[in-house]
Amino acid sequence: QVQLVESGGGLVQAGGSLRLSCAASASGRTFSSYTMAWFRQAPGKEREFVAVISGSGGSSYYGDSVKGRFTISRDNAKNTVYLQMSSLKPDDTAIYYCAARNTYYISTNYGMKAAYNYWGQGTQVTVSS
Repeated sequence: QVQLVESGGGLVQAGGSLRLSCAASASGRTFSSYTMAWFRQAPGKEREFVAVISGSGGSSYYGDSVKGRFTISRDNAKNTVYLQMSSLKPDDTAIYYCAARNTYYISTNYGMKAAYNYWGQGTQVTVSS
């Protein structure tokens, strides 16, 4: 079982930056045994894959809409995963969710919601034009 708590959301102007954090509390397994991901959901839209990172932090993948602007990272000593967001656009406005899958390596279906076992409550990011 793992509990996820996101933080760092807020209001930012277009072109600005923001860093999200997701703190995990895991029982029975070490944090590094979980693949971690970020998804986002804008009003009226489906939840969209943003980024994923392997248990070691050595591998990561990004959604096409954020590639080159967002960076996912993790600190296994702090049980925390981060999402550094730069060059933000109004289209990035959404609730951002942290998700965990109890596998060390990134699965082939990493972009699908169903691939993840645990979810946080989300943090709102609003980008003004």
